[in-house]
Amino acid sequence: MNLSSQIAANLATVNGRIAEAAARCGRTDGEVTLIAVSKTFGLQHVEAAVKAGLHDLGENKVQEAERKKAAATRKPIRWHFIGHLQSNKARKAATTFDWIHSVDSVALLRRLDKAAAESGRTPQLLVQVDLAGEATKHGAPETEVARIVDEATNCRSVVVRGLMVMSPWSENVETARPYFRRLREMRDRFRAAGPSHQSFDQLSMGMSHDLEVAVEEGATMVRIGTALFGPRERPGSL
Repeated sequence: MNLSSQIAANLATVNGRIAEAAARCGRTDGEVTLIAVSKTFGLQHVEAAVKAGLHDLGENKVQEAERKKAAATRKPIRWHFIGHLQSNKARKAATTFDWIHSVDSVALLRRLDKAAAESGRTPQLLVQVDLAGEATKHGAPETEVARIVDEATNCRSVVVRGLMVMSPWSENVETARPYFRRLREMRDRFRAAGPSHQSFDQLSMGMSHDLEVAVEEGATMVRIGTALFGPRERPGSL
């Protein structure tokens, strides 16, 4: 089976998993955006993914995404940044990506907004929340999330649309459920706070191994790499 056929087959399997999970909790699969995590894979994988019908691609390195985007300018792709974003890369990120999932401070939010305003772009942002306190993970502490969301009301160009979390890895996918549920409850509290937060509707959570639990807990975006493209040589794949 060639690469395009394999990715198309993998996509059908993943879509089936999403649909079944959505049906179990009274949702539809149309409520969930599948982000194909193409980080570390080459342009041929990007092209095969688009051919299979995927239009949301996730990268965790700004320079890698820049190269792929430049080579795939005629492809209908929405580019998502899903890695830790250093402040000195904020300008390039704001001009490269349509969505940035990893805002973790007021300072970074301001940098992104300034860069977006200067370049005439309006990227959509998510606040990455650190719910597990793992040293190897990034994200804003729960106590800081409200400050970031409140600051978003002063932004000129970027729009903060919701929250993102990376749960601790475990073979038992049920261990992720409390983290996904807490993120949803946090999002819902912001939305209940008033009209200014009604567009705060997105939850980026769930990966290849635990996407069903994420969908059941309200994910609107799932970040899928291995289940679509196969295993990576590097550790820590999505």
